[in-house]
Amino acid sequence: MTKADLVDIVATGTGLTKLETEAVIEGFFNSVIESLKVGKGIEIRGFGTFKVRKKSSRLARNPKTGEKVNVPEHFVPVFKFSKDFKTAVSKGMAEKGML
Repeated sequence: MTKADLVDIVATGTGLTKLETEAVIEGFFNSVIESLKVGKGIEIRGFGTFKVRKKSSRLARNPKTGEKVNVPEHFVPVFKFSKDFKTAVSKGMAEKGML
C-alpha cells in the first residue's frame, strides 16, 4: 500500500476530501518525525510505540572489498507493535488461510 492508497481509504472512510486527508496524514507523519528527532517517544494505545534507539559503534566489513569499516554510534527509529495489533493481523491472516 502506498501513501496515495492510504489517503484514498481514509478519505472514503471519513468523508473528508483527498486533499484534506493528505494534509492530515502528512501532518501525522511530520509530528512523528519531529517528536523522534528530539528524543520523544510516541505511544498509540492499541497500535504501537515509536521510539529512538542508540546503536553502539561497531566494526563492520565491506562485502565487496572485505575491508573492515568502523560504523560510528548512531540513532535509529524503531516501532514496536502492540499486542492488539499483532493479534488482529494474525487473526486476519488466519481467516484468509495464509497461516
